[in-house]
Amino acid sequence: MINVGLYYRVKSGHQNEFEGMFNGVIEHLRSNVEGFLDARLYKNVASEQDYLIYSEWKDLSAFRKFMSSDAFRSTTQKGASILEGRPSHKIFQEISEPHTPPPGT
Repeated sequence: MINVGLYYRVKSGHQNEFEGMFNGVIEHLRSNVEGFLDARLYKNVASEQDYLIYSEWKDLSAFRKFMSSDAFRSTTQKGASILEGRPSHKIFQEISEPHTPPPGT
């Protein structure tokens, strides 16, 4: 599994629009994109214009396939008018299972 952090700066006044677009994209991904597992949207507590989308994918090839798809290009074209600058992303590969503390701790 890989995890991808997508970082966005949204133009002032367009936060609700961005959040709504996120919800629509996630529904599409869940229904139509093989290898997509889940995603969550986070807003920076120090700057209401800065967002992180944290997504989980089966593997790197599934994520890359989505990034080169028409659906991704269409989404980024629609969102470009409400973003400040170009978004960035970082890809992380999971290397260990989640830690479960021993019982009673």
